[in-house]
Amino acid sequence: MTTTDQAKTLPTLEKLTWEWQGHSIQYTVMGTGQPLVLVHGFGASIGHWRKNIPVLADAGYQVFAIDLLGFGGSAKPALNYTVDLWVELLRDFWTANIQRPAVFVGNSIGGLLCMMVLAQQPEIAAGGVLLNPAGGLNHRPEELNPPLRFVMGTFSKLVGSKQFGGWMFDQVRQKHRIRNSLRQVYRDPDAITDELVDLLHEPSCHPGAQQVFASVLMAPPGPRPTELLPQIQVPLLVIWGEADPWTPIAGSKIYQSLVESQPVEFVSIPNTGHCPHDERPEVVNNLIVQWLDRRLGK
Repeated sequence: MTTTDQAKTLPTLEKLTWEWQGHSIQYTVMGTGQPLVLVHGFGASIGHWRKNIPVLADAGYQVFAIDLLGFGGSAKPALNYTVDLWVELLRDFWTANIQRPAVFVGNSIGGLLCMMVLAQQPEIAAGGVLLNPAGGLNHRPEELNPPLRFVMGTFSKLVGSKQFGGWMFDQVRQKHRIRNSLRQVYRDPDAITDELVDLLHEPSCHPGAQQVFASVLMAPPGPRPTELLPQIQVPLLVIWGEADPWTPIAGSKIYQSLVESQPVEFVSIPNTGHCPHDERPEVVNNLIVQWLDRRLGK
């Protein structure tokens, strides 16, 4: 059975809405038991967890997945988007809809947000699962050489400009460019389906998507993982696709160094890119369920 055929057999996710600070937030929930909160990465949405939600729910967990403000089916107001804004959203979502210590599961930028929740809001967290977590919302200036810093700054300003922004964003969000980007970060070409491309493309056509994209590109990177990890006391599972060019495996050393001294487990997956939960769902789902059962004693 191909990845496409497998996707067709998955149950449809019920899309719910919740009002937050005057903005509509889309989310889904499935199952009963220990709550899990799934947090997507940049440009993604609830649909990126479509291969994980039913499996985790069937394993005896109550699975929530949320479209962050500015992404997916959630509202896309003209705001200054920051990691602090999204952490506030996650905290308020927990207060309104969960109200029991939850395990926060995040990929890429979502992983960074989960770390912030675990470090800054420990009373709402029972544990965390990080999938190729990002080191920041954007590169820090000192991480880029001067020419690249200039290029990235100029591009960000042009995307946000009234004169050129619409045209440039239209180029960025074309389906063939989305597919080419996926080819850089997925090692398994069969995982790059038309369904996946559509999941990423469709929200980019919503009103306000261009302004969100430009705002995120100009946003501060947020706290470093090295600042957050010492504050995290709950159990942590870190899963890393070894072939990820965006968050290279070399960046995982800080997590691996904690395995002996902290309640941290680390697993790397060969021949896998930036989104292991979507590219190798059968592997990731098993790792998460086994870890949850072992660490939290369902």
